[in-house]
Parts: sequence; C-alpha cells; structure tokens
Amino acid sequence: MMSTIGQVLFSFFEDHLKVQKGLRPGSIKSYRDTIKLFLAFVAGACRKPVTRLSLNDLSSQRVLEFLQMIEVQRHNKPQTRNQRLAALHTFYRFVATHHCEMLAEAERVEAIPNKRTSPAPTRYLEREEIDRLFQLLAAQGRRILRDQALLMLLYNTGARVQELADLRVGDLDLDGPLRVRLHGKGDKWRGCPIWPETAALLKQLDTVQGGDTKAALFVSSRLQPLTRFGIYKLVRRHTQDLIRSDGHAPGKTISPHVFRHTTAVRLLESGVEINVIRAWLGHVSLDTTNRYAEITMRTKQAALAACMPPTTSGASPQRVGWRQNQDLMKWLQSL
Repeated sequence: MMSTIGQVLFSFFEDHLKVQKGLRPGSIKSYRDTIKLFLAFVAGACRKPVTRLSLNDLSSQRVLEFLQMIEVQRHNKPQTRNQRLAALHTFYRFVATHHCEMLAEAERVEAIPNKRTSPAPTRYLEREEIDRLFQLLAAQGRRILRDQALLMLLYNTGARVQELADLRVGDLDLDGPLRVRLHGKGDKWRGCPIWPETAALLKQLDTVQGGDTKAALFVSSRLQPLTRFGIYKLVRRHTQDLIRSDGHAPGKTISPHVFRHTTAVRLLESGVEINVIRAWLGHVSLDTTNRYAEITMRTKQAALAACMPPTTSGASPQRVGWRQNQDLMKWLQSL
C-alpha cells in the first residue's frame, strides 16, 4: 500500500531531518517553509485539497512550475529560488529512497540546475567602526550591560545568531579557562575562548549571577529568552550610527552575521591559520572559510609587500650578500 503524503512528510521531518541528519530547528523550519509553499502550489494546480494529494501529484513538472511561480509571482531572487530547490532536492532524494516508484521523478528533479548568481558582497566592520560602537555603548551606562555583553560575545566568538539565542548559563566557563560552548549546525558543539573583558561583562549579568545553569543567558525586559529576531533588532538599533557615518545607502542594515564576518577577517589579518578559523566558526567546508581571504585588501597588500617586483630595466637586480654587510666584515677582520 502506497504511503500517504502525510506519512512521508512525517518520516522526512521527524526521522530523516531531525534524527538522521541532526539538523537544528532553524534549518528544519527552512525545509518546512519550502514544503508548505510547494504543497499549497501543487494543491492549487491539481485543484484538490492538500489532504487528497498523492505522491503521483508531486511530479518533476510541478517542481519546475513551482520554481517559475516563486520567481514571477512572488518575485523571489535567484538565491531564494536556489535555496528552495536545494530543499526539494533533499526531499525527493528521501522519497526516491523509500518509494521506488518515485525514482524516475526524483531523478528529473535532481537534474534541475541552480541558477547562476553572483556572490553577495561580504560586509564586515572595520576596526575603527568596532571601537566606535563599543565606545558608544560604554557611554550609555550599566542599563545597557546586557547589550554590551551580547555584542562583545558576538564579536569575540563569531557565533551564529541562533547559537547565541540558544546559549544557557551553563554553557559558559568564566573561572578559567575562559570559554563558551556553542551548539551549531548539524547538532555539533564547539568551544570558543573568550577574552577576559568579555568574561567580565558576562559575570555582571543577572542571569549569570542567578546561578541557574539551565537559564537562558540573554533575556528580554520581560525575562523571556531573547530570540534570533530580538537579537537582530538589538544589533540594528545599536549600529544605526555606524551606518550613517560610513556612507552606506539608506536602508542598508548591519546584521548579527556581519559580526561573524568581522571576526573571521580579524582572525585572518592576525595571521591565524585558516583551519583554526574554520574550527572557530564551525564551518563544515574549508571553502566557506577561504572566501574571507578575498575580501580584505590589507591581507592582499601584506602579500604584495612580501613579493619582489620584477625588474624592467634589463639589468639583474642587485643582491645584498654577506660581503656587503659592513658590520659583519669588520667583525671578521677583527678575529
């Protein structure tokens, strides 16, 4: 007996994504949103309620029509279209594995290519901007202590916004060695060292002084855990002056992920080995980390300074050997 779509979806989300792949709630919600949009579109195209859809209705042609719809009617950008397609690729691979009659359709869906897009520019903050931000925060006094600690931890660790929202008091080691444990993508944990300045701010938080290791580290004025959306608002509010001062176009906001990029650039400029940066940020692929080497001119200038320019005069460049070292020659003569 063929499984219903409801049974297939339940197994896909509860077993495949949560248990087998170990995805975090934010990633699962992204899959959920894509599948909801797709099923609503298929139901409309088939002129039947979602509850009466069958696997046979999920043809590769429907996928092509769905991708066309989100671009034309919903005005989604190619990046969003590619993200939706990636989710559908994963779903159809699962369906083909468990329902052989869908293998041919899954192969056709797998053959649908991504649209080529130019990579989005990677925004990061300069050292002067970071210094100015924390000077402005310090001038506002103790009432803004939570925001100071949050932004300092964000810059210190390069954490993803969801990793920051999920932090509990017990994830901190503030008595040495100073560090924080972050729960990242793929249900993986990683430890990041923190500065004494960061630890000093965190120790002053009411949540830390309360002593409950299971309590959320950052809470709202209503003592509810800050969500990722609350952190986005907090970052945008405190960085408005930076946006106005650096000449960026109106409406260009600074997100928590900009701090993640900033941490990566600072580590790279400080000479930290690329594999250490990959582990620090929790990247699965080294290719993701390598892109930071392309976005900072200071790193390129340092590489340029280490290279000798070619000679254009036709004469060979003069080498400075030990015979031209006057101090060395005087020392040799004195022996």
